[in-house]
Amino acid sequence: VQLVESGGGLVQPGGSLRLSCAASGFRFPFRMYDMSWYRQAPGKERELVARLMSSGGDALYVDSVKGRFTISRDNAKNTVYLQMNSLKPEDTAVYYCYKSNWGTLWGQGTQVTVSA
Repeated sequence: VQLVESGGGLVQPGGSLRLSCAASGFRFPFRMYDMSWYRQAPGKERELVARLMSSGGDALYVDSVKGRFTISRDNAKNTVYLQMNSLKPEDTAVYYCYKSNWGTLWGQGTQVTVSA
């Protein structure tokens, strides 16, 4: 049972990245899981960035990323995505994928660095 993130890297301010989180080994169909992206910057606490519930409805975003980031999922591929546009230096952090129902599970994280 694991979550594996990918897609991080170094990008200039104003640029874009798409993070992916691939799930494997889950007991139930992937569509039944509430999935989130968190991030943790150096010296700061881990914070929720975006959440997508299994029940559908609007995604939840932290105010600082609203209008710039989009969370989505492909249940056929057991994958959740985070499209990040108009990136800012303050978005620099390790980004983690997180499963919050039917037991909790964290991915290993992927580094995103926004710098000129």
